[in-house]
Amino acid sequence: MNLSDPLPGAGSRRLALTLLKRSLLTLSVLTLGLLGATPVWAEETLRFPGNATPSQPLERLTVHGALDIPQVRPLLEDFHQRFPFISLTYRNLTTLELNRRFLAAQTPSADVLISSAMPWQYRLANDGHAQPLTGARADAWPGWARWRHELFAVTFEPIVMVYRRELSERFGAPQSHAELLDLLEQYGEALRGRVVTYDPAKSGAGYSYAVEEARLSPRYWELVAALGATEAVLEETTGAMLKGLKEGKYWLGYNLLGSYAQNVVASDPALEMVIPKDYALVTQRLALIPRRARHPVTAQRFLDYLISEHGQRVIAERTALGAVHPALKGPGTANALKVRLGDALRPIRLSPALLATLDDLKRRALLARWQREFRRWQATREGAANRAAEAGSPSYQRALAPEPHGNEASAARSGAP
Repeated sequence: MNLSDPLPGAGSRRLALTLLKRSLLTLSVLTLGLLGATPVWAEETLRFPGNATPSQPLERLTVHGALDIPQVRPLLEDFHQRFPFISLTYRNLTTLELNRRFLAAQTPSADVLISSAMPWQYRLANDGHAQPLTGARADAWPGWARWRHELFAVTFEPIVMVYRRELSERFGAPQSHAELLDLLEQYGEALRGRVVTYDPAKSGAGYSYAVEEARLSPRYWELVAALGATEAVLEETTGAMLKGLKEGKYWLGYNLLGSYAQNVVASDPALEMVIPKDYALVTQRLALIPRRARHPVTAQRFLDYLISEHGQRVIAERTALGAVHPALKGPGTANALKVRLGDALRPIRLSPALLATLDDLKRRALLARWQREFRRWQATREGAANRAAEAGSPSYQRALAPEPHGNEASAARSGAP
């Protein structure tokens, strides 16, 4: 029997336990901080209390994920319905905070880690922090979507652009990276401050996309410079970008997670989502079980559920995350997206190449170039302004004046009029 199969007899208790779970489910937002200038740090936590029986003792599971609660909730609800004896706690963190917290803990507080920051997850597994998942499902999982039996890609999410109706009405709507570059170069002044994208220095996902695009496109650095020329706003999360787009603060968002954007765009007629037709990056959320997980049995059960056909069907039908399972071919699956976009899809490969992106020297070099290109037009404008100011100054005009000659020179030296 697979670990993610419910225990015999669980179905008979399902309705009562589901009602109990729904009444006890709590969503808490914990805000920690001090008054004054100290930054406020927020953590979102979703809890599903477990219910023990004489024949089934209570089990516990803690999952840390860089996956917003509205997207992960249907998956966790279904898992808890199948395994009501597991007391489940889910904490939503940013990609880099998830990684930092795990490495800083003496004893891992999470039994499963899920993150779209693929290089950081790969490094954790490569450095020996992950334990293998055994079983038929792990053996059958596609080779391109796992590393050994320790790291499993469980979603398939294209990276997209989102724009407001105002943009398309005034300037047209870009359908590719090339069209986006043309639009920014042609209407940069009009779009100043109205474009938003990831900050690669603060977002693990944003950094990953920058690395991949620098490899894929010879014109990527031109695009970064064009974003800088429009004074594009840099955010840490897709959620923050979508909020600004909904409010009308931004007219165009670049490199957003399609899984997050899809539902927001569907509910707002002022927004449109575009999967670029020239090439579309695809990120995958990688799940692993820490080697020192406190509850390894329930962790194995949960990861086995994530890669089961049932769990993947929940991802396909009840979320926008995109299912990987090769047997699923309908809407919301990797197979359907491949049929639709073909060679334009560029999944970020789950390979040792991810480690190279985290080399300290290479990371600093890429971020330094990103900032240099992003601020190129700012430096150009400042240089032009400085030259203009110098050209109009009295000292500059005196420096350009011709030297007096002959009697004029003697008069000038003597102070004569």
